[in-house]
Formats: sequence, structure tokens, C-alpha cells
Amino acid sequence: MKGNGFVDVIIPVYRPDEKLPKLIEKLNTQTVQPKHVFFMHTLTGTGEDKKVREILKRAEHSVITSIERSEFDHGGTRNRAAAMSEAEFMLFLTQDVVPEDNCLIEILLNEMQRESVAIAYGRQLAGHKVGIIEQYTRNFNYPRKGYVKSKQDLKKLGIKTFFCSNACAMYRHSVYDQLGGFVLHTIFNEDMIMAAGVIRAGYEISYAAAAKVEHAHHYTYRQQFSRNFDLAVSQRQYREVFEGIRSESEGIRLVKQTAAFLLKKEKWYLLPDLVLQSGFKYMGFFFGKRYDRLPKRLVRRFSMNKAYWE
Repeated sequence: MKGNGFVDVIIPVYRPDEKLPKLIEKLNTQTVQPKHVFFMHTLTGTGEDKKVREILKRAEHSVITSIERSEFDHGGTRNRAAAMSEAEFMLFLTQDVVPEDNCLIEILLNEMQRESVAIAYGRQLAGHKVGIIEQYTRNFNYPRKGYVKSKQDLKKLGIKTFFCSNACAMYRHSVYDQLGGFVLHTIFNEDMIMAAGVIRAGYEISYAAAAKVEHAHHYTYRQQFSRNFDLAVSQRQYREVFEGIRSESEGIRLVKQTAAFLLKKEKWYLLPDLVLQSGFKYMGFFFGKRYDRLPKRLVRRFSMNKAYWE
């Protein structure tokens, strides 16, 4: 029965790295323990699957569901796990986040005590293994101070009003059900599409800065291009969600502030790297917005999620 105050954790898993055991260890020591930890394990068809399953069993209250790679869908796989949950709140995590402490679930739950809040997402820290540019980008998107977003913020924040990441986000199950769950067969962005529905339905989204996880990627220029290509594809496919919402200006502001930060830190020699990163991001977004005009072979080549186009 929902409305019980329980929390379930949902984690899609596919070819995890060394971060997954660390994540499980942190989950096992949380001050508020989840009722279940639902792992949606996408199989590789190799001996690796058995090893991964043994790691997943280390989680307290684990429920492991194996799925074929052809079955995986960013929204659909998470919906399938959500259908197994009877908890009032669901915490979605990715396999490559590591909570900073044992209070992550408790902090996010505290944010959900306001009935108007339908989603609470955590702060993502870059860690020390990525460069200073990625660290600044994380701090730009995930500042030290938390805040609550509502429909009234659309004019001021633009697309940032819908910003939310399923790398670490807690959902009120009743609102999730009310909105029909995550969209199906989306290449990317199922979290922001849901967040847009939450805002437009009159609910609020809380950015819980005290709920911290380490999560960052060191993308090559080509990967930056492909990631932004897929991001733009999702915005194009769900144009009714994103049209009329200020978007590109946020990217320009990030580039300007990052350049100023590098100069202030006397890291001017990193400016060419910033220019190249930003250029590849922009080109990826540009072509992604126009993916339906491109040859299919080019679309698949540009995309980071090539299996989506099969």
C-alpha cells in the first residue's frame, strides 16, 4: 500500500564498473534503509552476468530482475521496476553514483515532507579524477545551495526549471502514477520530460544540495558531441514539452562563466580545451535538433545510444 512512508531504491545495471560495489556498501549503511533495492540487470550473455549478480546480492533487501538487452528502455525499464514497488517514495539511482555519506536517503526524504514536492534530486560532485572544467560544470549545474522550483520559475530559469537527473532523484509514487510514469522509447532525458510534467501539473521540484553523490564522466570531444546529439534528439521528439522554453542561453552562460573562472585561476592554457568542448557540444545539439532531416546512417553514427536506432 502506498502512503506508507517507505522508500524503494531502483537501479538499472549494465556492465558496471568498480563504483557499483561502493554504491551498494553505502546503501547498506544508510540511516534510513530502503524497503527494497530493485536492480534491473541487463544481461550481456557472457560470464560477466554471474559475477554481477553476486555483487548485486550484497545489497540488503535486493530484488534482482534480469532483462535482455533488446528489452532495455530508459523509461520503460524504470517503469517496470516502479510497478513492483509499493513504497510511497522511489529513489532512482544509476550504477555509477557513490553517495558521499550515509544520510542520502534521509535528506531526500526530508525534502519530500512538503506535499507539494513531487521530486527531490541530489547534488552531483565531480570528484578528483576529472579535469577542472568538468568540476566547474558540475558546480554550475549543482550549486552548494539548494532551492525549490515551481511553474512560477519558468520565466526566470527557463529549461533549468525542468532540470533533474535520475542519477539520483526521489519521486513521490502517487504523482509518478498520476503522470503515467516515464515516457517510453526515449533515447535520453526521461527524467527531464517527467520533471516538465510535474512542474506543469502544479507540483514542485526540490534540489537537495545536502544530498551528495559523486558522479562524473570524462568525455572525449566525440562523446560530448554524441551526448548532446542525443539530448537534442529527445527535445526534438518531445517538442511539445520543450518548445518555447529558453534553452541555448544557459549553455552560453556556462561557457562564459567557465572561461572567466579559468582566467581567474590562471588556467588560461585550458581555454582552447573549453572552446573545443563547447564547440563539439554545440554541433551535437545543432545536428540533434535536425536529426529527422539527416540520413539514417549518419544519425546512428552521431548517436551515443546506437542500439536505440536498431
